[in-house]
Amino acid sequence: MEKIRLQKFLAECGIASRRKAEEYIIEGRVKVNGKIQTELGTKINPEVDKVYFDEELIIKNDEKVYILLNKPIGYVTTVKDQFNRDTVMDLVKIDKKVVPVGRLDMYTSGALILTNDGDFVYKVTHPKHEVDKTYNVTIKGDISIDEIEMLRKGVIIDGYKTKSAKVRILKKVEDKNLTRIEVIIHEGRNRQIRKMFKSINKSVVALHRSKIGNISVNDMKIGKWRYLSQDEVNSLL
Repeated sequence: MEKIRLQKFLAECGIASRRKAEEYIIEGRVKVNGKIQTELGTKINPEVDKVYFDEELIIKNDEKVYILLNKPIGYVTTVKDQFNRDTVMDLVKIDKKVVPVGRLDMYTSGALILTNDGDFVYKVTHPKHEVDKTYNVTIKGDISIDEIEMLRKGVIIDGYKTKSAKVRILKKVEDKNLTRIEVIIHEGRNRQIRKMFKSINKSVVALHRSKIGNISVNDMKIGKWRYLSQDEVNSLL
């Protein structure tokens, strides 16, 4: 069998995304045939070499699973949390190791995909695929047409300009001084939606991701999950 990079093997086995697997290697948490490997260029033969993560032997399972979770607020999007907070893994109880595809911050609810398919994670999160993510945003106060247009054209956050977005007002809740807005983006930068609204001096009081691509959680209760169909998986690729 052709040798493959160690981080690719870890991702294919559902240990972590390829990028996160690289961090684990650098941290010295991965062994090959009993020896710690910290070089990102290390290649292995999966049929011969024995790979360990945190002293546990990794056994590759070729059966791929793809899960859609309607994430509640209060859960962090990680496999393990250093502060022992509740993670999305506490909600998805299966006998296979899966990892989140992208992230939702602790105070954001909604659509999150988990899988043990490392190539799927890489392809879906790579910017060139431009998978749409639809968010329902609740802000304090009103928003003007000019401000909507600014969000559509792109705003400066963290020193870069966001790509064009689709933005529309869903509802104004005048008695509570709130406005609900739909935003569709295909980037996935850290806390991007919150930072976009902060750039126009708007405070986000609630944030929910309703769709990834054409896959929606609108018919799912918060905290529940289901397997994706092959057609749904293909639609994201």
